[in-house]
Amino acid sequence: MAGLDFSRLTEQTEHSSSLAAAVLTGENRIIVIVIAGVALAALVVAQLLVRQVLAAGEGTASMKKIAAAVQEGANAYLTRQMRTLGIFAVVVFFLLLLLPADNGTQRWGRSLFFLVGALFSAVTGYLGMRLAVRSNVRVAAAAREATPAAGAPERDLTTVAHRAMKIAFRTGGVVGMCTVGLGLLGASCVVLVYAADAPKVLEGFGLGAALIAMFMRVGGGIFTKAADVGADLVGKVEQGIPEDDPRNAATIADNVGDNVGDCAGMAADLFESYAVTLVAALILGKAAFGDLGLAFPLIVPAIGVLTAMAGIFAVAPRRSDRSGMTAINRGFFISAFISLALVAVAVFLHLPSSYAALDGVTDPAILAHDGDPRILALVAVAIGIVLAALIQQLTGYFTETSRRPVRDIGTSSLTGPATVVLAGISIGLESAVYTALLIGLSVYGTFLLGGASITLALFAVALAGTGLLTTVGVIVAMDTFGPVSDNAQGIAEMSGDVQGAGAQVLTDLDAVGNTTKAITKGIAIATAVLAAAALFGSYRDAIATAVVDVGARATETNLSMDISQPNNLVGLVLGAAVVFLFSGLAINAVSRSAGAVVFEVRRQFRDHPGIMDHTEKPEYGRVVDICTKDALRELATPGLLAVMAPIAVGFTFGVGALGAYLAGAIGTGTLMAVFLANSGGAWDNAKKLVEDGHHGGKGSEAHAATVIGDTVGDPFKDTAGPAINPLLKVMNLVALLIAPAVVQFSYGVDASPAVRAVVAVFAAVVIVGAVYVSKRRPVAVDGGGSTPRRAPGHASVP
Repeated sequence: MAGLDFSRLTEQTEHSSSLAAAVLTGENRIIVIVIAGVALAALVVAQLLVRQVLAAGEGTASMKKIAAAVQEGANAYLTRQMRTLGIFAVVVFFLLLLLPADNGTQRWGRSLFFLVGALFSAVTGYLGMRLAVRSNVRVAAAAREATPAAGAPERDLTTVAHRAMKIAFRTGGVVGMCTVGLGLLGASCVVLVYAADAPKVLEGFGLGAALIAMFMRVGGGIFTKAADVGADLVGKVEQGIPEDDPRNAATIADNVGDNVGDCAGMAADLFESYAVTLVAALILGKAAFGDLGLAFPLIVPAIGVLTAMAGIFAVAPRRSDRSGMTAINRGFFISAFISLALVAVAVFLHLPSSYAALDGVTDPAILAHDGDPRILALVAVAIGIVLAALIQQLTGYFTETSRRPVRDIGTSSLTGPATVVLAGISIGLESAVYTALLIGLSVYGTFLLGGASITLALFAVALAGTGLLTTVGVIVAMDTFGPVSDNAQGIAEMSGDVQGAGAQVLTDLDAVGNTTKAITKGIAIATAVLAAAALFGSYRDAIATAVVDVGARATETNLSMDISQPNNLVGLVLGAAVVFLFSGLAINAVSRSAGAVVFEVRRQFRDHPGIMDHTEKPEYGRVVDICTKDALRELATPGLLAVMAPIAVGFTFGVGALGAYLAGAIGTGTLMAVFLANSGGAWDNAKKLVEDGHHGGKGSEAHAATVIGDTVGDPFKDTAGPAINPLLKVMNLVALLIAPAVVQFSYGVDASPAVRAVVAVFAAVVIVGAVYVSKRRPVAVDGGGSTPRRAPGHASVP
């Protein structure tokens, strides 16, 4: 990482300061108003899709009863979580008021829109969960039509499968439309109200979205995987009963977890990806393209909203399709191709042919650029769209049941769980390298478009992120499709009302859903890296502005990002270490909670022997309560780590080391997130492969081995892995917000070593205390003193 040239940065800061008085021109204001209208249209389409989904039948009375229990558990958990997060949001609101800002308008706007971003993120997650718990039973009911009652005419299996898939995907379409609609609406409102102050205000909007998403992702992930792991280990491995057998006390909690983790958590996660990428694009757009830079970055995702509608409705399965993924791929690529074509039209209609013609830009490096801004914008957006398509295909290769990696894991099950785990880890590690290369080449390719201007180069990276955003509507639909299909299979199995061909339809949909969830996690981490790389430019400019404002010396060692300096190298290592610590805390939280679930389910089987012969009913509520308490209890430590670690590094080692810290976190986080997501997805589908009859099928030693692999992969792919995505953006935004304060108290004329030391020590103590408290929590121990019963042909789990 090269050292910062502060003489040049100061000059650029002085040039860009003239933009502070800029306002949106009449033409651009109209464009932003139209974009806000497009955002509202997305919400209208979401409502229309809701009606289509809810018009489907709900199946039998037994299916409705089980679905109602899942709904009740999911609503209860999210209500308690929202109360907890609401207190946290209010505290951060007041803390943001204490941070430096150019004026009171920016300070209050930043804090207010922090609450708006947090609210929109929470609403997106809640709406995703709300509809998912109502549509899952409808998907199960649609699949049930494949097995008609005695004397009824035979139903065409393909038609039934397509109907079930359409309901599940349209449910995801609702969440997708809400995600892009609320994200675009929030950003548009900030630009309309605050104009030139919008970039600073958007920092608060992005932080609110990212923080709430991280908490929902971590909390929901702990809940869902504790229940899932506990249900699998006791039910499948020890008792030899199916995954969603109603005799298993953890089944309701498992289905609740699919909704609060995979639906609510991932919906909020992708919303904050959308919001933070727009934040980065608008911050850099103002500096690079002047007034146009506050409108054009909104035009691209607005086009994505329109094409997402086309993509969602294009997912209509055909008889010629090889699998459900064929139909989903078709919708994705239709959306991507139309997006690229419409962006090309918008670029040549909206942007001038030379940089000298950009209104409000005074940076000599940009004005002297001899290229065409239209080409830069179009190529950058195209790179983002192509990146999404390549990651979609690459992730599919490593996680689909029909591809060699998953089949190799399935074959390894013949030699036991150890080789299954080893095979999954190797596939995850390998796939992370290829994904990181794709993301790295995309960032570098867009960076080269800027030529001699670092501002243009970083804006090009941000535009690539907006290009990737054009696919988010379909991507969110793909993600929600997974847990809805999983829940539908669970309801069908628990009720016993879906047999034969109908059960196979749901099994096939669930396998497709595992792949779509892995794909969305890969694309989410790509947006995180693009947004973080673009935010680096904003961080760099924030340092330069602070240097001018407080009169700091440009020769200060701690102001440089030169990686050869020991303090910066320490920052780089700490950034990488935080990702490992964050992942370890999340996985350990699942391990502790899952242990408590295992012992509770074992206790119920031991104390109530009538459960196995259906003469007694399990106490489902006890497991739901265990998962709820543990998930909410474990929220604090990862959240405090994400917020306090950048503060501790910045006030201890300086803003240069803090920049290196972010670089270390981004590099390590990219590899770790993809490794965890893809290995977990591959293990899950390897289990599905065996359950479909390969290598001995259900009840075999191979099946037990893949269940163990799947339980290892559960917290990988659904807790720690996806939570790294918001973690990176939270840390980047916190660093961006505190950079002026670090410069002021460290290097300015009013520098105060005492204040700096107090803040650094306080942040470090909070981190150490939170980790200590987390590690002190006990691991569940079975008080019954009995060993679990062992089902024939199944390995016992100690």
